[in-house]
Amino acid sequence: MKKKSVTMSDIAKTLDVSTVTVSKALGDRDGVSDELRSIIKQKANEMGYRFSCSAKAAKEGFSFNISIVVAKRFINDASAFYWVMYRYIIELLQKQNYYGILDVISDADADALLMPSSAQDKKTDGIIVLGQFSDRYVNELEKLDLPIVYLDFYSSENRTDTILSDSFFGSYMITNYLINNGHRNIGFVGTISSTSSIQDRYLGYYKALLEKKLPVDPKWLINDRSADGAIYRKFDLPAEMPTAFVCNCDETAYALINQLKNDGYLIPDDISVVGYDNHIYSTISTPRITTVDVDSRQMSSEAVETLIRKIRDRNYSRGRTLVNGKLIIRDSVKKIK
Repeated sequence: MKKKSVTMSDIAKTLDVSTVTVSKALGDRDGVSDELRSIIKQKANEMGYRFSCSAKAAKEGFSFNISIVVAKRFINDASAFYWVMYRYIIELLQKQNYYGILDVISDADADALLMPSSAQDKKTDGIIVLGQFSDRYVNELEKLDLPIVYLDFYSSENRTDTILSDSFFGSYMITNYLINNGHRNIGFVGTISSTSSIQDRYLGYYKALLEKKLPVDPKWLINDRSADGAIYRKFDLPAEMPTAFVCNCDETAYALINQLKNDGYLIPDDISVVGYDNHIYSTISTPRITTVDVDSRQMSSEAVETLIRKIRDRNYSRGRTLVNGKLIIRDSVKKIK
């Protein structure tokens, strides 16, 4: 059975306002305060309302909708990093008078090469792809002949504009922080084959060790997630432990710290642990986690700006854009002799 479309009346009932008020807010007409207009637009996005912007679209030839495509496995957790980026994207699009349509792609749909419904229905002017997809899926997206920006991943088949955090340098930087604090035996926790960002973080870690002629011991390279992207809560740790671990993300670092504490280790007295992203897990952990802050708002801003320029000028291309992070020093690293 086809899912019933969300109407202005549905939004009005949810917020206990009139349908006329909702119409004015969504049409950017007078008679609604800025605060209420923002609330109505946010609720419309949350409920999956499909904006037609018919009058403006007919005049300018655009729908003023943007599809935000993300793999379901990346947003299964309400605290997932990509939910933060999604909220930034929606906010930034609204400031440009565009509306974001969230298209969640299951693994089965991705394997079957099913395209986002908003793109299939011709209800979007462009696509922001948030997170990793297979080369096969990327190739199919390109065939839609819509402006596309890829956010937080790239692939060998990706021939369009990409916005990335500088994962390589960020991991290189935080690994050197451990080295400068006296650590010589350092492990890496992350499934290298899972995403391009994890691969880049591993390579940054690897470069830091190579430069100092430190060992890269295979038994200290530990997978952190299943094939469907779910992060393990218990890792396969070696009998002989390093003095520190570089984790590819804060959620992994948080899970590792809890496991080590349950096994009787003191953090950071016995083993130091660092993360990546400066996500919520880095602050709820005990101890709080030293990490690399990813400027997700800046990444989102670059993606929105690039896509809108591509929509207005189909010949525009920005290429690969790197957004730098910064080291956030907290309590999870011990200086050793």
